[in-house]
Amino acid sequence: NAKTPYSASKAASDMMVRAYMQTYKNMDIAITHCANNYGPYQFPEKLVPVVVLKALKGESIPIYGEGKSIRDWLYVDDHVDALYAVLLKGRIGETYNIGGDNEWVNIDLVKLLCRILGEIRPREGGGTYEELIEFVTDRLGHDMRYAIDATKLKEELGWEPSLQFRAGLSKTIDWYLSNQEWLDNVTSGAYQKYYEDQYAAA
Repeated sequence: NAKTPYSASKAASDMMVRAYMQTYKNMDIAITHCANNYGPYQFPEKLVPVVVLKALKGESIPIYGEGKSIRDWLYVDDHVDALYAVLLKGRIGETYNIGGDNEWVNIDLVKLLCRILGEIRPREGGGTYEELIEFVTDRLGHDMRYAIDATKLKEELGWEPSLQFRAGLSKTIDWYLSNQEWLDNVTSGAYQKYYEDQYAAA
């Protein structure tokens, strides 16, 4: 039962897809729900890139509420593999959950990220990245836990996540450290000018 505009919009999208399938009988559809993704190219408003970016700049790392929200995490490439499996082998009209069996309390995840980052690139001037953590006011209607049961996907289609979480986080942090120009371009908003120029040319 959707309790926020955010969750209601997700439920509505499922209903819209199913309505199309019922109305137009020749439409082959399947619906997927996934865990929180992380990995390269993730826009730095999301938790993992926010932590990395703020830490590298020596800025406060904001954590909603008391940091006790729980999320399941999945590396983006594993999500893509799951989507491909559903596309090729999924049953028409079915819904498949794509999860990592990898639930973390937010504050524990942030501390782990800080430790891994500290191992890869120690904080300038000494100290730990964990010292930058700051708790901020939680957003309205923020769900405490997102849980995903991917049993159907695993049993029917043989899919499993391929990457261990710590290895995935290290790989993700390495990517951000090696792609500072991309990060600067995204956080500066320069990419918006590119799209504005494309629209003007069209």
